[in-house]
Amino acid sequence: MNRLQHETSPYLRQHAHNPVDWYAWKPEAFGRAKAEDKPILVSIGYSTCHWCHVMERESFEDEQVAAFMNEHFINIKVDREERPDVDQIYMEACQAISGSGGWPLNCFLTPDGRPFFAGTYYPPRPAHNRPSWPQLLQYISEAFHTRREEVEDQANQLTEAIRKSDTVFLKKDALQIPAEELFTPALAASMYKALMQQADTSHGGFGGAPKFPAAMSLRYLLDYHFLTGEEDALAHVELSLKKMILGGIYDQLGGGFARYSTTRDWLVPHFEKMLYDNALLVGLLADACRLKPDHLYKEAIEETLAFIDREMTSPEGGFYSALDADSEGVEGKFYVWTKQEIDDILGEDAPLFNDYYGVSEEGNWEGVNILHRGFRLRSTRRSGLSEAETRLFNERAKRIHPGLDDKVLLGWNALMATACCKAYAALGRPAYLQMAERNIQFLIEKFAEGEGPAMYHTYKEGKGQYDAFLEDYALLIEALIELFSINQDTSLLQGAGKYADHLIAGFLDPDSKLFYFTGAQQEDIILRRKDLYDSATPSGNSTMAHNLHRLGILLGRDDFTRLSVDMLRQVKGSVERYPSSFARWARALLYRVYPMQEVAVVGQNAEGQAKALNAAFVPNMVLMAATAADEAYPLLAGKGTGGDTNIYVCREYACQRPVKTVEEALEQMREQ
Repeated sequence: MNRLQHETSPYLRQHAHNPVDWYAWKPEAFGRAKAEDKPILVSIGYSTCHWCHVMERESFEDEQVAAFMNEHFINIKVDREERPDVDQIYMEACQAISGSGGWPLNCFLTPDGRPFFAGTYYPPRPAHNRPSWPQLLQYISEAFHTRREEVEDQANQLTEAIRKSDTVFLKKDALQIPAEELFTPALAASMYKALMQQADTSHGGFGGAPKFPAAMSLRYLLDYHFLTGEEDALAHVELSLKKMILGGIYDQLGGGFARYSTTRDWLVPHFEKMLYDNALLVGLLADACRLKPDHLYKEAIEETLAFIDREMTSPEGGFYSALDADSEGVEGKFYVWTKQEIDDILGEDAPLFNDYYGVSEEGNWEGVNILHRGFRLRSTRRSGLSEAETRLFNERAKRIHPGLDDKVLLGWNALMATACCKAYAALGRPAYLQMAERNIQFLIEKFAEGEGPAMYHTYKEGKGQYDAFLEDYALLIEALIELFSINQDTSLLQGAGKYADHLIAGFLDPDSKLFYFTGAQQEDIILRRKDLYDSATPSGNSTMAHNLHRLGILLGRDDFTRLSVDMLRQVKGSVERYPSSFARWARALLYRVYPMQEVAVVGQNAEGQAKALNAAFVPNMVLMAATAADEAYPLLAGKGTGGDTNIYVCREYACQRPVKTVEEALEQMREQ
């Protein structure tokens, strides 16, 4: 057993029995590297990473390989989900060296943490035009000791390249450009056209295989349709969602979406299930359902949140991180079926089931069947199938389950809490609101570092660990605002403002007006980076551009509003060129082109009217509701009604005449 036995990360614990003398990312590892003047190997992965498991079996469990590593290197294992800041820095080094990246990520550092070489998977013997892992270790060790000056030069150059990479997508002197020149309908249309150039109009989504759900890009199209009336934008969202729900990427028996599809038609998934993908897709489905109710969307929301509640929720109300793709060392084994298995279980009900789910003797993937409904664009469950599905689901439950990564991450949890709020707004099921409220209360209580606003990033076994990162705070603020819009509890709004002030004090770069990924107090990395990409999860910066815009209106904070605009000024050019890589940024720009609808509901029936407004899809709406005027909040100030319930729709500091019904208010919002 090595030191990793004392860690809480499931990924690190998977390596606790390796003969490699692993350290976690802790000061003692760097202290020993400096004392012994040895290079550091940082090996980065995550619990559901298939090739991470492969490399562990082939190399890290090999006694001879481990002995060489222990003699010549200080070896550090990192869970990229636990330390995304570390992963960002060394992935940038890997991409600078090779032009690509991935996991496992193996990076070699000087004793003070500067990278000088990085790569991904290496086989135990030379193959695929790459050296074996033992060969690479031998080469790196010799280079470090015999060509030290070259190693130091390479480390300095790589570190400087990483430092400068933050400025690649920023526009010089952007802060001087007037807002009216930046935020125009032509900008919104340009981003829409750029996204649609990548759209797969046959199967939905964007590009070819491997194909990711791209929920944030689809959400831009949904908003663009609402704000402009562009029908092709809505059509592509509908095609994409329905193809995914009917395809193999969706778990037809248990609910929930897999990470991505290895085929263009969504049939063959990479079977891991990530919390954040399901959060983003549930939120998107709820928004689509609010715009245009659809039984297929409703079914997918209900089944996916049932899966989250059943398999991904802790007794305390936290959401777990991921389910592995593998069980018993075989990818997808838990989810796939032979026709004979189904025939034996279902008997006379098998033919109907097999026809509906595309089951055949030869199978549709490696001799087995991935259940799908992909040959029917519109498909609700046929009568007579529900009992058969239940029987198969119960039989599947007896199998050995995929590994569960049961650490609880602040940002990913907040993302799911936001999705639960949206699902409640769309479908009106109290259980979804309760999931969100319970989770947010859990996060605020268990992740707090003390009495102040500082939070932890990860929680497991009753213990918080590592300072929270920008995306943690940003997604928590978003969840607080989203829950406030549902229950109108102003303490949530005040909490969101408190965390925003904390970020401005400790994370903001005053020169660029963008936030660092790490706080000023964190000192165990070689440099602070600004994360701008909206990749698998939304970037903290793009999320804060949204948050500050909404909070500026709700709290009357002009400083928040100005900062949000300055952030958009910096990235506008890059977002316009590459909206698929900056999809949440694109939406933040969209809400400047088509200004926010500032809605106040005041009167005895404010709660009921607010609920009805939330059930409609108005993406650029901020909403406050109260039984009486409240001078503490600009939207509610001076709006006494004498008992009647009035709805005020305001835009850019001008309010329209108050109306009595939700329908009238929605009509005013459509007349923009």
